[in-house]
Amino acid sequence: MMKAAIVIPSYWADAASASIASCDYDHTIQLGEDASQLEACLASLDQVRGSFHVILLEVCAASATAEVAERIRTVALRHPALEVSVVTNLEASRIIEMVSNLVPGGTGECISLRGYGAIRNMGLAAAAVLGYDVVVFLDDDEVVLGPDFMDRALFALGQETRQRLPILAKTGYFLDRAGSPLADCGRRGPAHRWWTKRLEFNRWMRKALAGTRISRSNHVCGGCFAIHARAFTRVAFDPFITRGEDLDYLFNMRMQGLDVWFDNEWTVRHLPPRPTSTAPRFMQDVYRWYYEREKLACASRKKELLSVTAASLMPYPGPWISVELDQRVRKTAFRRALLTREHLAYWRIWRRGSAEATRYARENAESYLRFQSFWPLIMNRLWLNEELAGALRSA
Repeated sequence: MMKAAIVIPSYWADAASASIASCDYDHTIQLGEDASQLEACLASLDQVRGSFHVILLEVCAASATAEVAERIRTVALRHPALEVSVVTNLEASRIIEMVSNLVPGGTGECISLRGYGAIRNMGLAAAAVLGYDVVVFLDDDEVVLGPDFMDRALFALGQETRQRLPILAKTGYFLDRAGSPLADCGRRGPAHRWWTKRLEFNRWMRKALAGTRISRSNHVCGGCFAIHARAFTRVAFDPFITRGEDLDYLFNMRMQGLDVWFDNEWTVRHLPPRPTSTAPRFMQDVYRWYYEREKLACASRKKELLSVTAASLMPYPGPWISVELDQRVRKTAFRRALLTREHLAYWRIWRRGSAEATRYARENAESYLRFQSFWPLIMNRLWLNEELAGALRSA
C-alpha cells in the first residue's frame, strides 16, 4: 500500500511583508484576519478516509515566521484526526542548508518557501525526507468533495496504461463556485480578446471529460495533482518560472520522456478570492510565457531531452508557446492601457514588458536545466534522512 502525503502551501502576509506575499501570490491570508480558507480546507479533509499525512508549507516573511506558525498550528489543532506537520522557515532552512552543501552554487534556493516552483520543490523535499511514495498537492483555497478523495487521487497511480506507459503523475480538475469545470467565457471584449485561454482550454476540457477516465493530459491543476515518487525523485518543479509552475511540470515531465495524465473523476472545489488588480498578474504571465518558450527551445537542443513543441500541445496551451505570443502581449497591453483603470501599468508593459521578459528568458532559460541535472542526487540524499525527518515530525 502506498504511503501518501497531502502537501498544502499556505500563503500569509502582513503590512510589512505585503510586497513579498500579496504581489507574488494569487491568494494570501492576512495576519490580522481569520484563516477561514485554511480552516475550510482542513475541515473538508476530516471526512476523507484512508491513511495520509498533511504537510503544511508556511509561506511568509521571515520576520513573521513564529506568528504565522502559531496561527497555522492553532487551525491544525482543531482537526485532531489529521496528522499534520508544519514546515516553517526554520525547518525549510535546514533542508536548504543540506542541499546547498550537497550542490554548491545557489541551488539550495531552488528548494525554498519563496516562489511558486521552489515552494512545490520544498513540498517534494519534505515528502522525500519522510519517505512518502506519493505527494498529493492541494491548495488552501480549495475543499475536497467527499470521503473518497484519496481513493480517487491514488486510482491508477503507479500503474500502466494498456500501451504499457507508466502513470506516475496525474491531475484532476477543480469546480468553480457554480460547480462548473469550464472556464468562464462571460468576460469578452477588446481588453480580453487576445489574452484569454478560456475557449482553447474549454475545447480541450470538454474532450477530456467525455473520454476515458484516464487520458494523456495537456493541463495540470496544481491544487489537484498527484505525483508518484518514481516521478518526483526524477523531475523537479522549475523555480525560475514566475507562475504556472504546475503546467510547466507537465512540460518538464515530457522532456524526460514521461507524461502527466488526466483523471476525469477526481475533483476539488476552488474558492479563490477576487483579484484586486490585474496588471501585476498579467506581467507575471508575460514573463512566464516568454521564459517557457525560450526554455523549451533550449531543451530541444539537448540530445538527452525530448523536444516539447507547440504543435504537440494544441488546442491548449500550444498557442502560448508559439510565435503568436508576441502579438498577444502587445495587443492586450495596448488595449488595456486604453480601456482599463490600470492604464499606466499596462502602458508601461506595452512599452517595455516584452523586452524585459525576453531578457529574463534568455538569462535564465538554462537555469532550470542545470538545476534539474542535480535533482535525482538531491532526492536520493534527502530520502528518509533521519536528522531532517525528526525535525519535520516534531514541527
